Amino acid sequence: MLDEFVWGKVSRISPEAPVPVVEVARESSYPGGAANVARNLAEFTSHVRVLGVVGADVYGRQLRDLLTGEGIGTDCLVEAADFPTIVKTRIIARQQQVVRVDREKRVPPTAETARAILAQVERVLPETDAIIFEDYGKGLLGQALKDAVAGLAAAGGVVLAVDPNPGNPLDWSGVDVIKPNRSEAFAAAGVPACEPGEDPLTDGPLLEVGRRLIERWGVNQLLITLSEHGMILFEAGQPPYHTPTRAQEVFDVSGAGDTAISLYTLALAAGAAPREAAEVANHASGIVVGKLGTATVHPAELVESFPA
Repeated sequence: MLDEFVWGKVSRISPEAPVPVVEVARESSYPGGAANVARNLAEFTSHVRVLGVVGADVYGRQLRDLLTGEGIGTDCLVEAADFPTIVKTRIIARQQQVVRVDREKRVPPTAETARAILAQVERVLPETDAIIFEDYGKGLLGQALKDAVAGLAAAGGVVLAVDPNPGNPLDWSGVDVIKPNRSEAFAAAGVPACEPGEDPLTDGPLLEVGRRLIERWGVNQLLITLSEHGMILFEAGQPPYHTPTRAQEVFDVSGAGDTAISLYTLALAAGAAPREAAEVANHASGIVVGKLGTATVHPAELVESFPA
């Protein structure tokens, strides 16, 4: 999807309706959604591709150009005439979001599109270390596609990670790691939402959610992001591991989950142990929430966030 930002200032209320009038100063656009995961990865490696569907429209062409400009491979993108490229426009005044305008149409992939996507996975798999499913619940990722990709990844020894969407409850067996946030994890486990405890390691409902999801999804690693409480990692047969937040200031939490799944998966692919990968992801997320807009983390920032 394409993230658009309209930046301006508010000096008066509209005479037509009780809404602010934003005087536009500038506009900017970035690859959003799953493409934001690729942007985070591209800061650390020059071998990143996006695989998905874009429309045969001006927004699709703009998205391709932006991705290419950031060194992200677009050769796996599938263009579909019946699918409009998703665009999310945020209007921001004085560093505050005034309104967001979404242009999207949820269209499940045709059989032809699904075959084209799977063919791209098969083509690039021999030179792939990891695959991330970043599910924004827009209709592309279904059970059949997930199962087919999981089978290919397992056969090729490729790390397979998932950032799930509670509105798209799939059977995630066969993946290596799943990263929901707290509310998504509670919804997936069927546990009523509740206020978090001060210490995640003694938060009974949270620990029960982790136990249930490890068992239900049959995964070895479950990383739950906890906003101001950092992250907690559940591993099959291991005690939970909590890493507290590293954020110094919080300006914008949008995109923090993208940063977490990208850096966690990258660390695993580079040979890190799960707990080491969780620390890397947590430090990176703590940096990105201190930035406004769809931001990424630079390697030097990440290195500086760790004590010498």
